[in-house]
Amino acid sequence: MRKYATEFIGTFFLVFTICTTVLSGLSVAPLAIGLVLAAMVFAGGHISGAHYNPAVTVAVWIRGRLPNREVLPYMAAQVAGAAAAAGIARLVVDRQPAAAFQVSGRHLVAALVAELVVTFALAYVVLNVATSKDHPNNSFYGLAIGFTVLAGAFAVGGVSGGVFNPAVALGVSTAGLVSWSMIWVYLVANLAGGALAAVAFRALNPADLEVPRPVEELAGEIASRSLPMSGFKKARTA
Repeated sequence: MRKYATEFIGTFFLVFTICTTVLSGLSVAPLAIGLVLAAMVFAGGHISGAHYNPAVTVAVWIRGRLPNREVLPYMAAQVAGAAAAAGIARLVVDRQPAAAFQVSGRHLVAALVAELVVTFALAYVVLNVATSKDHPNNSFYGLAIGFTVLAGAFAVGGVSGGVFNPAVALGVSTAGLVSWSMIWVYLVANLAGGALAAVAFRALNPADLEVPRPVEELAGEIASRSLPMSGFKKARTA
């Protein structure tokens, strides 16, 4: 239950930050989003692996670091956190959003491709910096993940809305920031991007594959490694 609560909390603060900064009209919203994701990854990595994203959960599962029985509970916790965050964000920021983000025609195809490409990049970074045996003692994984989202939001935010996460898609749609007619774009593109990233990781790291182990075992392994630049225990994404 601890890991599901951690996924709920991390996803909650990610979606809460997205909704409040966008509703407030802040131009630095992508920076705040990238930073809060990095912070939540460091905070929860030693407990749940800090996915906070069903696409990342799919990637970690295909990669072989998440047992089958954990996949749906992880996603349920993420979706619940996103929905709760959207509702509270609307209470905190008493402002109606501008017209909900929506595209059609050729722009819809562009949004689909943009979401797939950046979600691939995000999941690929997660797998390489947070689960690879070649990086057993790194302390940069949270920043790498956060900066990937930051870069993606700046790069294609105007094209696709910069979601890269099915749980975030639910949250921003609930908050009225994105049209519900766009939800299928995010579900298809994000989950496909995560799956393709796992396939790429497995192809490029054949010696790094393994039989799935319980999350508790992986979390214990992560927590036993220290940050080289501090005395704190490392919170690393499984």
